[in-house]
Amino acid sequence: QVALVESGGGSVQAGGSLRLSCTASERTFSAYLMGWFRQAPGKEREFVAAIGWNSRYTDYDDTVKGRFTISRDNAKNTLYLQMNSLKPEDTAVYYCAADTRRNSNTRLENDYDYWGQGTQVTVSS
Repeated sequence: QVALVESGGGSVQAGGSLRLSCTASERTFSAYLMGWFRQAPGKEREFVAAIGWNSRYTDYDDTVKGRFTISRDNAKNTLYLQMNSLKPEDTAVYYCAADTRRNSNTRLENDYDYWGQGTQVTVSS
């Protein structure tokens, strides 16, 4: 079992920035594909970004490309999501997730094995 704990959410005005963190309980974190997802009120959860175990692979949804940056520090068992130029439509609960399959690179929610509890991000206009 891997426990994931997100932090860093909050309320900002449009155009502002936030950095989300996700800390894993196990050092096996360093071997996993890690992803960020989000769920807005009344909508299904959607893919935001993913990063491979050694940071060489990254993937972004088109809605956040150029504004969000995913990164990780395996020495600290921590995943990050730097969010810049935030828009009201970025308002959602943000979740980090871990895919434990070797050499994975997926956007599919069902492929991820472990999930955090989520952190709220609210962007006002």
